[in-house]
Amino acid sequence: MGRDRRLSPQAARVVRLLADEPTRWRYGYEMLDLLGLKSGSLYPILMRLADRGLLEARWETDVSPGRPPRHLYRLTPDGLAAAAGLARRERFASPGNPEVAW
Repeated sequence: MGRDRRLSPQAARVVRLLADEPTRWRYGYEMLDLLGLKSGSLYPILMRLADRGLLEARWETDVSPGRPPRHLYRLTPDGLAAAAGLARRERFASPGNPEVAW
């Protein structure tokens, strides 16, 4: 993963969703519905995550007649590592964490 930058809050939501079922391929419309994001936000996030090597994408192969194939997404091993790091940071920064000394 070339650059180690923090994820935006919206990108972190996408990563958390995909990390919930890491082997499952998800399509954009499903994520739009689950996350409540607008397509103008989600698809650029998906492209940035793929460009950073956190996400893999492929076209759906089992398509019903009359429906175009959908683009499917899931986390790469680097994406899963980013999701784990995000979860650690969120746990560490939680207000009830006794290890945090402000």
